[in-house]
Amino acid sequence: MQSVEVNGRVFDEYVTSQEIAQSVAKVAERINADYAGKAPLMICVLNGAFMYASDLFKQIELSAEITFVRLKSYEGTKTTGDVKLLTPLYVDVKGRDVIVIEDIVDTGLTMHGFVKYLKEQGANSVEITSFLFKPDALQYADAEPKYVGMSIPTKFVLGYGLDYDELGRNLPSLYVLRGN
Repeated sequence: MQSVEVNGRVFDEYVTSQEIAQSVAKVAERINADYAGKAPLMICVLNGAFMYASDLFKQIELSAEITFVRLKSYEGTKTTGDVKLLTPLYVDVKGRDVIVIEDIVDTGLTMHGFVKYLKEQGANSVEITSFLFKPDALQYADAEPKYVGMSIPTKFVLGYGLDYDELGRNLPSLYVLRGN
């Protein structure tokens, strides 16, 4: 098993880059089928979801548009309990079918707040795709992603866009914190 050290903590390989590619392809296939004949607006939540969004969007065979937003609810390995909009959304969502691209949904706090915001802005529909989903940690039912790359237990992970204090995003595989 491969391991890496990031910011003084050791992480062990959890999901390989090949397994990641297979799960992203399955999500793209479902979205292509469900949105056939539609032109969804896909909103990537930066910074964590950029790798997932890139790989996913390359496989979307629809007349889709992509934009980006930055939200934050984590410091280190813990949620702050507060959602901050760091970069505003510059695209009008009124009347649009929106797919939010997220790196990971655990408690659902971030997505709960953002989905509410999108609906208030007049989105026709809002669905979530998340590369990772921690169903045992979910506290907001309206934040459950419809399109999930992988469900995992409530462990702290990094790589493939996910970070530990902004480090480790560039790792092509997914790693889990040792002893977690």
